[in-house]
Amino acid sequence: MNNFLTIRRTFLKEAAALGLLSPIAFANEPSFTGTIMTVLGPIQPSEMGVALPHEHTLVDFIGWKETGKHRYDEDEAFKAVLPHLEQLRSLGCRTFIECTPMFIGRDPALLKRLSKASGLHILTNTGIYAAAGEKFVPDYARSESAQQLAQRWVKEWRDGIDETGVRPGFIKVGVNNGPLSELDQKIVRAACLTHKQTGLAIACHTGGGGAIAGEMRILKEEGVDGNALAWVHAQNEQDVDLIKQAIDFGVWVSYDKVNHNSMEKDIARVLQYKQHGALSNLHLSHDAGWYSPGQENGGDFRPFDAIFTGLLPALKNNGFTDEEIKQITHTNPQQAFTIQKRLL
Repeated sequence: MNNFLTIRRTFLKEAAALGLLSPIAFANEPSFTGTIMTVLGPIQPSEMGVALPHEHTLVDFIGWKETGKHRYDEDEAFKAVLPHLEQLRSLGCRTFIECTPMFIGRDPALLKRLSKASGLHILTNTGIYAAAGEKFVPDYARSESAQQLAQRWVKEWRDGIDETGVRPGFIKVGVNNGPLSELDQKIVRAACLTHKQTGLAIACHTGGGGAIAGEMRILKEEGVDGNALAWVHAQNEQDVDLIKQAIDFGVWVSYDKVNHNSMEKDIARVLQYKQHGALSNLHLSHDAGWYSPGQENGGDFRPFDAIFTGLLPALKNNGFTDEEIKQITHTNPQQAFTIQKRLL
């Protein structure tokens, strides 16, 4: 018995040191399982309504060393973004999933203001974006292990982001074209470890060349179900067999570049997803916005209206039922972003 207790204490001490678990935090942490975490706190999935799973309010592409709130005036950004969110709510949207990662302009304080003023539920995220030539990867992420990175992200979940008190509602990471580099693999593995400790969904910006295959392999190795992962920018993949493999694994397929200029193609692709029986795994969004620091008046802002004024009416004209529309716009986002039971 004494040997068992010694082994158990040793395991807990080492696991906590690696960030794999924290017995004290787990004991004191409120359970958010079965809810959706917004910047204003948890809501029930039934409150989510129509949701856009991949959008942006403010994005700063200058690079991780230079970015920060010193780059823009929050009041000006607020005034520029709010009318677009108000228009979106008038179109019937109720939840806005803001996918801007840290070091690219993530601003939970701004999102809290926008959520209160617009009446939209808004989600923010934790994680690191390694795509785009690793321009947004901080030095510590190159030297730290997947366990150490996960520990940072879990801390944001438990304590809130910076001093805002805002908890992330999901994990946002980004990888380059496959096969995945060592850094990409570490980022995805860290996301899996974070998911296992928090129950948060993983949204992964996925390059081409079979990067999704590497992601699914890592999820399998870590014992994480496919339905924990949203394949961001899946519309760029033309290999139907690879898309089918991801769907069979349970992955959420995010078609997130809908806009008026590509509407005919967008309609055709969504019809194709229906033909392949993939509607129960499909997300629709614009990847639109956004206020750009360093540009006059924040640059050109792309509104979030094309799905509501173009795509959904066209899908109905092409035989989509109200139940199928609800599946894509309500049910799928609810299921994807509802916090799962912790696996540790």
